[in-house]
Amino acid sequence: MSGVHLAVEGAVKRYGRATALAGVDLIVHPGDRLGLVGESGSGKSTLGRLLLGLEHPEEGSVLVDGRELRSVLSTRSGRLGYRRRVQLVAQDTSSTFDPRHSVGDSIMVPARLLGGHDTAGARAAMEQVATELEIPLALLDRRPDQLSGGQRQRMAIARALVVRPELVVADEVVSALDVSVQGTVLNLLKRYCREHGAGLVFISHGLPATAFITERLVVLYHGVVAETGPTDQVLEHPQDPYTRSLVAAYAFSDADAV
Repeated sequence: MSGVHLAVEGAVKRYGRATALAGVDLIVHPGDRLGLVGESGSGKSTLGRLLLGLEHPEEGSVLVDGRELRSVLSTRSGRLGYRRRVQLVAQDTSSTFDPRHSVGDSIMVPARLLGGHDTAGARAAMEQVATELEIPLALLDRRPDQLSGGQRQRMAIARALVVRPELVVADEVVSALDVSVQGTVLNLLKRYCREHGAGLVFISHGLPATAFITERLVVLYHGVVAETGPTDQVLEHPQDPYTRSLVAAYAFSDADAV
């Protein structure tokens, strides 16, 4: 897996009079496991949406492998290619699965559309990723409302990973889960990245989970980057006053890690 290189340069994003991002710079190298942390309204989810190409900055740019992402997404082939390379796992799985169909049917959609599989190939790809994620195959025949929250989140990960993306953007994927389930989900994501050389952008307000799964940390505050560096270094020796308050609020220690 060659990996995807993303660069955000001077990104400004506004919603009405509110500024979500105020000139943010960010680089995601191939294979990076990067954490975006900050309080609600800090701009972390907005930045994630820019990386996914779901929104575009009003000022500045987002580059993928040196090309303007907006330009890449302007053609159908470009959109399909980018969606194959970069996948989202969101906290809210209600938009991920069609409540009228089995979760297996939903997982096979990107396998066919983005992975180029026929129905048999899509099913084989689905069953392979389900096995890797330790999902009992019988659960694939159930509808979303027949699964627990943890099971639905694992299915959402399967739907993202079935196309073998080079980068996964995970937005608050464990914040609504029990601690025991959080550990399982985090380990599955971490293992996929290690085994496939994939990158991860992990968006969260929870420091223990972020510390467990990331190697580099970006702290956002009111739409600007307050601090960035290796995860351990930032958490153990925070330099910015906001980062220090964030770490203190969570009373971070090794015992807190998932």
